[in-house]
Amino acid sequence: MSDIRELSFNDTNSSTKSLGEQTSERIVRLIIDSDWKSGDKLPNEYDLASSLNVGRSTIREAIKALVSRNVLEIRRGAGTFISDKCGIADDPLGLTFVKDKYKLALDLLEVRFMIEPSIASIAATKATDEEIEQMSNLCDEIESLILKDEPYLEKDIEFHTAIAKSSKNLVVVNLIPIINRSITIFIDITNRKLRNETIETHREILNSIKEHNANGAHDAMLLHLVYNRRNIASIIGKERNY
Repeated sequence: MSDIRELSFNDTNSSTKSLGEQTSERIVRLIIDSDWKSGDKLPNEYDLASSLNVGRSTIREAIKALVSRNVLEIRRGAGTFISDKCGIADDPLGLTFVKDKYKLALDLLEVRFMIEPSIASIAATKATDEEIEQMSNLCDEIESLILKDEPYLEKDIEFHTAIAKSSKNLVVVNLIPIINRSITIFIDITNRKLRNETIETHREILNSIKEHNANGAHDAMLLHLVYNRRNIASIIGKERNY
């Protein structure tokens, strides 16, 4: 689960906050103190109200606020659970509202150049056999989808997410939405043109991680991003010449 300590209860600000807001922060503190993880189920509404000494309507208000912040999720008929994306918004940087998608794609790639080769390098030293097997399966699935000319965005995102998570770095995990956003925009702009390059560079990244070759993983990820940048730059050039 992502670190949500920045969301925790702050006594110095409690007097300026509504009871619902205070209760939201107390629930976050309860999650932290109880060492609950992503996917864990919260106590029911009655038990939470009793434990926190507030009314059930206040609990409902607090839970609604935490759902909007991706801390909790409500599963109909099952209860309230800690979100897999605990505290992380789908679009944390507000990139949805950027008008120039080509400029955004290049800028996101620039950020990925700064961080993703290093993430791959760390993953090569820290990834477990189970995590490597997951990456390998995803690599196979992506290749199969590409060769059948079927959409592979979801699996591509899963592959890069698996690499990031295997770095065991809590901050890197919180950067995953930025990486994912870049992949989504890139595939949309290029219309999946880098088919062979995607297959080959994914394999190189995977093989280096399998061999626990940090430098090889770094360089393979760098090459993967170079292909992406060249392709986007080519597409932008053609658009401007029309």
